[in-house]
Parts: sequence; C-alpha cells; structure tokens
Amino acid sequence: MLNYNSSIKEDKSYTGLAIKEIYPIMKLNLRGKSRDFLSTIGKNINMILPLESNTSSSSDKYTSLWLSPDEWMVVSNNTIDEENNNYEIESLLFNKISKTNLGAVTDVSDQFVLINLKGEKVFDLLSTGCPLDFGEFKKKRGPVAQTLLAQVDIIVHHRELNDVNLYVRRSFSEHLMSWINDAASRL
Repeated sequence: MLNYNSSIKEDKSYTGLAIKEIYPIMKLNLRGKSRDFLSTIGKNINMILPLESNTSSSSDKYTSLWLSPDEWMVVSNNTIDEENNNYEIESLLFNKISKTNLGAVTDVSDQFVLINLKGEKVFDLLSTGCPLDFGEFKKKRGPVAQTLLAQVDIIVHHRELNDVNLYVRRSFSEHLMSWINDAASRL
C-alpha cells in the first residue's frame, strides 16, 4: 500500500471556482475486447462499459471512463478505507477476467490523483492551459477526454454542469496543482 502523501495540502476556493482532491478513491484499469469480457464486466459491476469514444457510464457504486477501444478506467463513486488497499471488486474482476485470459485488470488507485473542480469558471481555467476545445464538451454530461493541461497528461471527466474531475499521474500532481492555483488566482 502506498504511503499516501497528497500534493494538495488543502481545498482551495477562488471566485467562481473550488478545487479539492478527492481521496482515497479506487481506480481500476480494464483492458479487453471480447464480448465475453464485456458481459463479464457488466454482470459483476452492474454497469455496461461505454463503447462510444470519449464517453462514460455510471451506476450507484462506479463510474467507467472510456480511454480507448479496449481500455477503461473504473472509479468508485465513494471514498474508500484509507488504510486498506484491497478492493473486493478488484479481486472479483481479476479472478474472472485476468485469470481466465479474457483481459487485464490493474489497480491504478495509487498512480492517479483525482482533482475535482467546481464552479462557473472551470472551463475558463482549463482553457487557459489546455489545447482541447471545450465548446461541445462543456454542454454534455459525462464526456471524457485525454489531453494536456499545463503540458501535463490528464484525463478530464465532465461529471455534471460545471463539475469536472481531473485524473493526473501522482508524479505530476504537485506541478499541476501549482499551475492550477496560479492560473485560478488570475481569473
């Protein structure tokens, strides 16, 4: 288990923008292509993985983000026990997917930091350091994109109106938070 030290020392608030890290959150990377893979995932997490590019799907317990034609990230909707890195769903999926050679299940909980941005200036902030055109993206609920923000690889998930989750690799999270705080103070 990771000795968890957050790069985000406190929640931040600016005019029209609130920034906080949400942790601990389970994050699983799923890879596979076959119909058996998809049906096994659906039966075990009670959710159909999104098959359309740059979309997501949700259930009461999990959210699934489309990352590529054969790759998804499944994220828990609620925080989990900080002292325990063993997830029942990971063990279940590993036994039913990885051990049967249907695909791969990898725990990436400690690899990615989840930063939540809320407020009317979310897309103003993102647009200052991101090449992605948020025109249509911000009008929809649930789109997902992999892009750069301040030259750092991120996954952007537009959960609700003016409510965005950013997934960034832990090693870049401190740099990204420094940039976000600087850019947010100038909006």
